[in-house]
Amino acid sequence: MAERRGRRRHWGRIAIGVLIALPLILLLVLAVFPWGILRGAVAREATARFGRPVTIGSVHRVDGIGFHPVIAVEDLQIPQAAWAGQGDFARLARAEIRFSVWPLLRGDFVPEDIRVSGLRLALVRDKQGRTNWSRPGEPQGGGSSSDLQGLVVTDGVVSYRDAKEDREAVVRIAADPDHGLSAEGQGRIRGAPVALRFTGAPVRPGPWPFKAAITGDRLTMNAQGTMDRPLDTDAMTLDLTARADDLKRIDAVIEAGLFQTRPVQLSAHVRHDNPRWTITNLKGRIGRSDLAGRLTVDKKGGRTLLDGEVTAGQLDFDDLSSAQGRAEAAALERRIGPRLVPNTRIDIGKIDTTDGTIRFKVGRVVSAQGPSPITGLAGRMTMDHQRLTIDDIRMSLRQGVVRGQAVIDQRGGRRVPQLALNLRLSGANVLSLSGQTEITGQVAAHARLTGSGETVRDAIGRSNGRIGLVVANGTLPDRYAVALGFDAGAAFMGDSGRASLRCIILGVDMKGGTGRADPLIVDTSRSRLEGTGTVTFPEERLALRLTGVAKQGATLQLSGAATVTGTLQKPDLVIPHEVRSVGNIFKSIGRAITGDTGPKAQNAPCGALARQVLR
Repeated sequence: MAERRGRRRHWGRIAIGVLIALPLILLLVLAVFPWGILRGAVAREATARFGRPVTIGSVHRVDGIGFHPVIAVEDLQIPQAAWAGQGDFARLARAEIRFSVWPLLRGDFVPEDIRVSGLRLALVRDKQGRTNWSRPGEPQGGGSSSDLQGLVVTDGVVSYRDAKEDREAVVRIAADPDHGLSAEGQGRIRGAPVALRFTGAPVRPGPWPFKAAITGDRLTMNAQGTMDRPLDTDAMTLDLTARADDLKRIDAVIEAGLFQTRPVQLSAHVRHDNPRWTITNLKGRIGRSDLAGRLTVDKKGGRTLLDGEVTAGQLDFDDLSSAQGRAEAAALERRIGPRLVPNTRIDIGKIDTTDGTIRFKVGRVVSAQGPSPITGLAGRMTMDHQRLTIDDIRMSLRQGVVRGQAVIDQRGGRRVPQLALNLRLSGANVLSLSGQTEITGQVAAHARLTGSGETVRDAIGRSNGRIGLVVANGTLPDRYAVALGFDAGAAFMGDSGRASLRCIILGVDMKGGTGRADPLIVDTSRSRLEGTGTVTFPEERLALRLTGVAKQGATLQLSGAATVTGTLQKPDLVIPHEVRSVGNIFKSIGRAITGDTGPKAQNAPCGALARQVLR
């Protein structure tokens, strides 16, 4: 029995010894592990990562023993992607990397110190956004570096070609513990030559200050800030200033989907906590327009989410187009004549991964062509999977306001966007809309239109819906009033007084871009004019027939009709020969002598008609 107990104690001591020895053996193996034997595995993993054969001349351990080994990688070569051109994507003469073995136990490789020499890196992005540094079939990752404690780079050169944003650069990189990190080179952004410079503090644990500059005649950008950890672009704060001949050139750097404009100056405070960018204290000028605001840019489910507010004390809409765009618009106007409906592009087909809401407010609208009838503008833009809704629109006029909504819908891969407008004008008067005029009256209007086109003008040119316009409770020169009743005698005698303008009623039923006037009535205290005909878009061409009757007995009532041709911007009133002929005038004189001046016009039901066309 005693012998049996002794054997059990013996095996127990052996078991305890093994349990103690195994971790010690494991620690010893980790401390002296010959990492060079993993060269083949590293090459295979890199080959899988880049999708092309990676070769490594050698991998060996530099230090002797420890849990923070230093390994040397020599003669690394990664071929260029077949679609990106000839040569290599990366070549590396030598790199020494110190890392901790403990993260490896959970599958993470965390470098602590890196020394690189003879680096050549050729980065390429094509027009479709494909990059030669991403894992095939997977989205691009971030730019973080977690616990880097040191970085030395000698003889490093990085080239970059980006067909999507039309930019390229060649930069030389150097880093050491005394002078920090620096990168300098030359490049082009949308054809504009620029000099590039980046400087950072020596790489060590903790917050890492940096400066970056792009300098050129047509683009200058400066950023100064601090990354939470060295080279960790996923967590940083910076102040940014930018100046360019065009907002689109700045967009070639920040890739926010911006548009062409007049020269621009901007500044902002920026915080990045991957995946969110928070932009505050945004200030700037575009042409003579000023702006301020804030913007949050987030990522979720592969989509970019925006939330922000933009205000402008003064806005000139011409500032939001380039010199080329303005020249093209002027050439188009010279070719086809002036148009009331703008030719603004509304194609949002390329904005396929961006959603969000931006609220906007404009204090004053100005124009180089003269005083603008628009004194203020506010609203909210919401993008939802290629459906842009601009609602809560409030466009203040010198007198009156336009309220409503506009929707641009290009969902489901639709090649041509659909535009839906629902806009209502109230509280305006004739003088505030048209400037100097001898006609007064209160103006109201309502437009509900839906059509498809790449521009507002194209969409209205194919639209269906209804437009209503009412002018009421006004006055006009008496000679105008009697002329509307085709009373040539009273018009000839030239009464200098004023008549009441009871109402102007215009309802236009739109179908396929052609509007049919129903009704068209001008009702005064002296006459009533009615019309029929069409307005055809996008040409904005008029084809109206007008007839008028006096209310109080015409002095010299003419029979027949007048026509209005031309365009909305340049209407042309045509009085047919038979209306103004000598024979017609003598007939009218004869009717006046016999007392037979024909039927007298009755007052139009202005209230009911106004409600009908404005519904």
